[in-house]
Amino acid sequence: MKRDIELARDILVALEELESFDEPVIPDIPDRSKHEVVYHIKLLFEAGLIDAQNWSTDDGPEWVATSLTSAGHDFLDAARNNTIWEKAKSIVVERGSALTIETLKIALSQVVRGALS
Repeated sequence: MKRDIELARDILVALEELESFDEPVIPDIPDRSKHEVVYHIKLLFEAGLIDAQNWSTDDGPEWVATSLTSAGHDFLDAARNNTIWEKAKSIVVERGSALTIETLKIALSQVVRGALS
């Protein structure tokens, strides 16, 4: 399965919108399969943007989100605005880099700094 940076962002937004993290969760993302969402929860956990638990069984992988991390909140604060998000993605692509969490963190930081100048 390929990483989908838009889905990763959608998951972060959905998690932030929860009133609480009383229970581990797999957010319902429209037009996305549970399998796609679970895989991206694992990727976001590996990137340090969320805390998650591996509930995998013999039936298959099952990662559930337990909270956003401070880094996840920071990333989402920068990525929430669609204009800033699209500009950051275009900067990464124009420079010939892959759209990864790390390259987007750098580009988002540059776009936000430019907006503050």
